[in-house]
Amino acid sequence: MKLSATAIIPLTLASVSLAASTSRLQGPGKRGLVWPYYNNALDPGRLNDGQGTVNLIYDYETYAPMSSNGNGGLAFIGMQRCLDCDSSPIWQLPARQQDLGFATIFTLNEPDLNGINPWQAADWYKQHINPLNIKKALPAVTSSSNPGQGLDWVQQMLNACNGGCYYDYINIHWYGQSFAEFEAHVNDAHNRFPNTQIVITEFALQNPAGGQGDQLNFFRQAFAFLDSAPFVSMYFPFLASSPSLFWANDPNGAGYVGTGSTLYNDDGSISAVGQLLRNGPGLVATLDSDINTNPTWIQALFRVFGWAW
Repeated sequence: MKLSATAIIPLTLASVSLAASTSRLQGPGKRGLVWPYYNNALDPGRLNDGQGTVNLIYDYETYAPMSSNGNGGLAFIGMQRCLDCDSSPIWQLPARQQDLGFATIFTLNEPDLNGINPWQAADWYKQHINPLNIKKALPAVTSSSNPGQGLDWVQQMLNACNGGCYYDYINIHWYGQSFAEFEAHVNDAHNRFPNTQIVITEFALQNPAGGQGDQLNFFRQAFAFLDSAPFVSMYFPFLASSPSLFWANDPNGAGYVGTGSTLYNDDGSISAVGQLLRNGPGLVATLDSDINTNPTWIQALFRVFGWAW
């Protein structure tokens, strides 16, 4: 069938629009914000499109996120990040859960690097986390492949639990050099714990040379993979902050990860990575991909409208 140029253009734009719409609907229920304590001036609601594309937020604590707009309409997940923190005392955990009504609890931030052994963690978990009648995640471990760290630490904790720890999620962090490494690590977690859902509560490339551009390319692939993985329940790219706030408050972290993965710009607007999280790959990413892989129809479209190429 032969089509005129006037027929090709609307069909082409419709196909791109459909691709954007489809990708936008892949995220609900999984995407969330890692919200640090120093974000008082930022609004998490900017990343809430009202359709549930981004619908989760956690702040490493059992108190509500520090922001200019509360939770921004997102579902808050509490986190007891240490055995007993001044900011989140363990004895206040049940009351804070009742007051804030969070339905999921994350536990212990990177204990495999923070000197908490699996046996200590198992006893602590049984005492303080088991009694909560909500969804529970095991401690969030690093992607270290060293013996006794990362996923090995999780297995050692489960061995120490001896069936006595109640949990719904395996919780992992990842920083590395490529999407292939990230995909392999997430799949490894699934293969080791095939009967438990995975949550990824921190992840990004480790300070890539290409900055935000490299992070965008990585996240495009990572979001698509995670959205399609039935064993992944939630994921949180690092970090829901701005470059200046990140550097000022966590220079070691900013030096390790870089600022290209931040979801906000310094003026409080949404960064390119934040837009990707909120909107999915969308039209821009679809056009960008098609230009790289099959530019002919895009060039023709530009010529018809008299646009510069």
